[in-house]
Amino acid sequence: MKIIFATKNQGKLKEIKAVLGEYFDIVSMTEAGVKGEAEETGKTFEENSRLKALYVTELTGCCVLADDSGLEIDFLGGKPGVESARFMGHDTSYDVKNSTILEMMKDVPEDERGARFVCCITAAIPKADGEAEILQARGTMEGRIAHKISGKNGFGYDPVFFLPEYGLTSAEITPEEKNKISHRGKALRAMRDMLLERFK
Repeated sequence: MKIIFATKNQGKLKEIKAVLGEYFDIVSMTEAGVKGEAEETGKTFEENSRLKALYVTELTGCCVLADDSGLEIDFLGGKPGVESARFMGHDTSYDVKNSTILEMMKDVPEDERGARFVCCITAAIPKADGEAEILQARGTMEGRIAHKISGKNGFGYDPVFFLPEYGLTSAEITPEEKNKISHRGKALRAMRDMLLERFK
């Protein structure tokens, strides 16, 4: 069964295929010929992932998965949160974003550096009446903001997200290890189970 995943991010697509590729034929928006993007006007990860999934399913008539994910930093009141991808502007590199976060957190003590990655995945499944059935799954990964940028694996904020149980950032552990514990891995496995149940 073909499912379009509403992303153009190749790092994200690789993680998605690692979890879902055995069960579904996953294609990106680009591979499906979808141009443009949904306007992310939601105030929660759930709202934004739903907007993205519905945007693509309305254009294609296909089953679509979309995720919205981000980094919540306790000391910053949960920011950047749903603005994670847009923090400092879409075109700003993550090297700059990560350096800025470290600067904002430079004098914050260890016990106040708590943070988490959050991921919500929405499935939009077209129905005969033109509406779409909606399924949602959420996953989180708890950690802390590191004191320096470390690691070449992963993408985005991974190099500044420290995992105390490993003594490493999420950019220093292997992709396989990350998929087992990550917010996206957890949400993907929950969604996989829902879809397998839905289409069995």
